[in-house]
Amino acid sequence: MVTEASELSAPSSLQALSKRVDTLLTDLQTRRRDLHKYAESGWLEFRTSTIVAERLSELGYSLQLGREVIDADSRMGLPSAEVLQQQEQRALEQGAIARWMPHFSGGFTGIVATLETGRPGPVIGYRVDMDALDLNELQNDDHRPYREGFSSLNGGMMHACGHDGHTTIGLGLAQLLMELRDRLCGTIKLIFQPAEEGTRGAKSMVAAGVVDDVDFFTAVHIGTGVPANHIVCGNDTFMATTKLDVVFTGVAAHAGGNPEQGRNALLAAAQATLGLHALPRHSAGSSRINVGVLQAGTGRNVVPSSAMMKVETRGATNEVNEFIYQQALKVISGAAEMYQVQFETRLMGAAQSSTPTEPWVKYIHRQAEQLGLFEEIIDRQEGAAGSEDATYMMERVKSLGGQASYVIFGTDLSAGHHNEKFDFDEKVMTQGIKTLAALALNINSFKEH
Repeated sequence: MVTEASELSAPSSLQALSKRVDTLLTDLQTRRRDLHKYAESGWLEFRTSTIVAERLSELGYSLQLGREVIDADSRMGLPSAEVLQQQEQRALEQGAIARWMPHFSGGFTGIVATLETGRPGPVIGYRVDMDALDLNELQNDDHRPYREGFSSLNGGMMHACGHDGHTTIGLGLAQLLMELRDRLCGTIKLIFQPAEEGTRGAKSMVAAGVVDDVDFFTAVHIGTGVPANHIVCGNDTFMATTKLDVVFTGVAAHAGGNPEQGRNALLAAAQATLGLHALPRHSAGSSRINVGVLQAGTGRNVVPSSAMMKVETRGATNEVNEFIYQQALKVISGAAEMYQVQFETRLMGAAQSSTPTEPWVKYIHRQAEQLGLFEEIIDRQEGAAGSEDATYMMERVKSLGGQASYVIFGTDLSAGHHNEKFDFDEKVMTQGIKTLAALALNINSFKEH
């Protein structure tokens, strides 16, 4: 007797799956370009979230929304109440679906969609992110989104990292898995995360418990320098990071008449900047520190009474990053003491380092191999690079005995990530959907050893 699992892994079944996804490409392109046109930065994904919720509801998923999946106290880098309110109104004017808005109001823009198959099996979790970058998109004919009429309409917000593609992959996967629900087992959880940029959103979803029941977890990205038709089954390049804003508060005074009465916040911030970049590194692994923004002062004849810095630390491991972060706090405190000013720090983002679990990486490799889509299948991509807050979800799943990985689907890019000319070959979305669907379809063939 042929088992369901062997039928699903048969080449004919995978070929049928592949052909079905190919028929969705036009719809996927339309969806992705709509999201790109109305790009929304972290915690402001109001239009995006309402559209995602509407589509998932139409498909028949059970939804958890907003405060159900985001712990308010764990959010980082949240815009002001005034900005949140302004952006909600902007989203409604741009086509946000009003009936869903109360769930996301105030910046609670996360969604978890669940499919219970009714058959015994594990919980499989997928994570895609939804937010855009704080960046102005290029507006000229050399840039395809502008030339074809789908460049961002929102100033200072652009999908320059592919998250519009990720969200579209998540929705395409949702449609396919619902069509195939009679051939699935266990439970499917689709996690649509806000505020990945700046590593601000995942921690709050982990704190809300969204991955506590997940046995197999996969986070997704496209591009990142991986060539087209290549797949990385277990990206291992992410550094732990901490991002903080520092505000120094001194005393203003006349710079010519009474400078001794002032307390110079600008000098404290400048001293801190030099001290931070002079910090010694750690022998246990790569580390980074950067002051990306320094703003201070009000006029040339006024002793500056305020200064603000935007700082980030990174480390190859959580321990290395924590060492650099703690040293940074000492430098900041010392600079404030030197110039007799007050200071306040605000945590704006954080991520961990995380190593994919080897059995799950090998399983992903097997599914990719059977699909026959890729010129090269890479198990591990190593070497310190950026940071990603899906690592919070990976580490939580692993700590509870589950399997986790971070998969990258290679694609041709018009420019690098976080660039005003960024765009990608939309065919990569079909490769992503096919591969991720195969993980669920063939889960009964997973072997830990």
